[in-house]
Amino acid sequence: MTIEDSLLDRFGPLLSLPQLATVLDRSPDGLRISLRTNNPWATEINQAKLKVGRRVYFRTSQIAELLDSDRLCGDRG
Repeated sequence: MTIEDSLLDRFGPLLSLPQLATVLDRSPDGLRISLRTNNPWATEINQAKLKVGRRVYFRTSQIAELLDSDRLCGDRG
């Protein structure tokens, strides 16, 4: 089972901010603040953002793709 399959089974096609915080093991408020900064990993996650009215969701498939890749790690190589 891939990361995408696991996330889709658990959360569905869209992740709310608290759900994304759970996946990333962060607090929802801390994640919200971090996503407002101008750093590479926040930019990558914000590209998966989808606004429905006033609510903010993140596309599960794009988040899973980011977790599978090493793009969120930055220069930790």
